[in-house]
Order: sequence, then C-alpha cells, then structure tokens
Amino acid sequence: MKVPLLDLKAEYAELRAEILPALDRVCQNSSFVQGEEVEAFEREFADFCGTSHCVALGNGTAALHVGLLALGVQPGDDVITTPNTFLATAEAITYCGARPVFVDIDPATANIDAKLIEQCITPRTRAIIPVHLYGRPADMDAIRGIATRRNLRILEDAAQAHAARYHNQRVGSLGHAAAFSFYPTKNLGAYGEAGALTTNDDGVAKFARAARSHGQTARYDHEFPGYNYRMDGFQGAVLRIKLRRLHGWTEKRREIAREFRRLLEGARLKMPVDDPQDECVYHQFVIYVSNRNAVIAQLAERGIETSVHYPKPVHLQPAYSSLGYPAGTFPEAERACERVLSLPIFPGMTAEQVNYVATSVVEVVGKK
Repeated sequence: MKVPLLDLKAEYAELRAEILPALDRVCQNSSFVQGEEVEAFEREFADFCGTSHCVALGNGTAALHVGLLALGVQPGDDVITTPNTFLATAEAITYCGARPVFVDIDPATANIDAKLIEQCITPRTRAIIPVHLYGRPADMDAIRGIATRRNLRILEDAAQAHAARYHNQRVGSLGHAAAFSFYPTKNLGAYGEAGALTTNDDGVAKFARAARSHGQTARYDHEFPGYNYRMDGFQGAVLRIKLRRLHGWTEKRREIAREFRRLLEGARLKMPVDDPQDECVYHQFVIYVSNRNAVIAQLAERGIETSVHYPKPVHLQPAYSSLGYPAGTFPEAERACERVLSLPIFPGMTAEQVNYVATSVVEVVGKK
C-alpha cells in the first residue's frame, strides 16, 4: 500500500467543480489583487476565528512581520519565542530589527514552556510569540498572565492551528493578534502563498491594512513606507471554498489522530500530550523515536511517506548562529528535533491507510 504524507491531488479532485467557476469569477471581475473574494474571505475568517478583524496578506511570514510591527516591536527590542518552529517565526522578529530570545519547550507538548518565560524577560522585551505547533494550542492562560503582569504584547503564531481551540476559545483570538499561514499544505491551504492577521484591536487592523499596501490609507495617500503584502484574488476565492469544509476536515483529522493513538499505544515511541480542555487540529501527527533514520527508511520500504518537522531547532541554524546559543542551551527542543517524525495525516485518509501506517510503525519500532 502507498500512503502519502498528504494528498492535495485528491483534495482538488473533490473541489474542482467549485474551484474552477470561482477562479473564472475572479477573472471575469479582473479582481486579481485583493478584491471582492478577498474581502469576503476576510469577513468569513474573522467570524470563524471569533475576532473583529481579519487582514488578508500575501503569506504567513508577512502576517508575522506586520503583526509584530502593529504591536509596536521596534529595532533593539527583544521578542520571546520557541526554537522549535519554522524559521519564519524568528525571521519576522529579525525583519523588525528586533532580537529573537528563545525559551525551551515543554517536552510533553513540544510548545514553549511558559514556566521558563519570565526569567528571560528584560527591559528590552516587547512581545511574546507562542507557536501552536502541529495544531496544538500553547499554554495561553499562563502566557497571558505573564504578558499582563509585564506589559508585553502577544502575537500568536497560528500558522499550523486553523480551527484549534484553547479552553473553548478559537485560536486566533487569544492574543493581541494572530498570524496565519495558508501555504498549500496547511489544514486551510491556498493554491499558492497566502496568509492573514486576525485581531480584535481596531488600531492593529488599521495599521496592518495600510502596511500590506505600501502604507496607503487611501489611494496614493501613503502615511508611511509599507510593503507589498497583499493577497491575490484567486487565493481569496479558493480559501472561501475550503473554509466551508474546514470543520469537517478538522473532525476527520481528530478522528484519525484518536485511532493512531489507540493503535500506537504500547509501541516503543512517545507522542505529544493533548490537554482535554483543548482541541488540537493535527496539522501534523508526530511521534518521537530514538532511531529515526532507520524508521524512516523501513516505513519508506513499505510505501509510507514521512517527514521531519523540524530536524534542527532555530538557535542551531546557521542563520541564527550570531545569537550565540550553543548546542545544549535548549535541551528539550534539541532532543525533540533529533527524534520527531511526522506520519501521514489528511482528511481523505482511509481507515485502511490509518491501520496500515500504525501497524507498520509498531512492527518497525517494536513494543515496550
């Protein structure tokens, strides 16, 4: 049996009859950059997240960048985040002229360990970026408590957490603003690059809308030097169609994850812990194994595609060697990156595929 990590071709086949007329509508209206479809998506995604505003952007990195700027991050500031994330989280901090300050992860969840944040705060600290890694919400009550006490801003990195809930509240509405990515492989994916910033703050939304379009507050009226961070009309049209299916797709991912957990119980591996008060949306279903390369090779021989998210923490990337964090600084993040392995998970995955993947993993890693 062949089991891909993700099957976007099958997803398109399911949606094609709706996608093509929507793209044609964009062409007929010539609304190629922003336009009616993007504006409609902004309203619908804001409603979905339970926020007052959604500002559509060109990609998730732009959402992080604009979000930090809107929250007042300036050159010389420090922004606290996790090293167990995609590089874009740190890049956006760098774009602002600020410095990423990393905090180790909670090994149970792979998210930032809130208990370690306060000891890293200095007079230069301006904001915290908690990452809802793999679609698992970070410990937001603790993080919000710290931010309130220390007068810090919170930008959620929700790039992998569309539809996730923290204590019955939708991710994207938990901080001062939240950055989403709609990269094609995401749970809510565009057909190209796209992103968005959600917020309940009118000032943040106003700044973001101007910043995405060269600092314009009206046509050819530029209040400040901005960016070309606008969403294409095609992407708004595609995302509107997919958003209507996101709830069903999320429930399917959660169903697959529950079956994986049941079938993998007792295997020689570890899995992240889910808080029963939260709803993880399983952008990735990850396991931790001690002999990852061998496991990858043996699963590949059985036709099972896997991936590693992520093989190296940000502080050990050459791009951030200048920060001066040597190996061993964040042992839990480093250990997670050495052992993590993503298994196939997507809404169209069949029960037979789920069972085949899980039983194959047990056979390869063995039982405890």
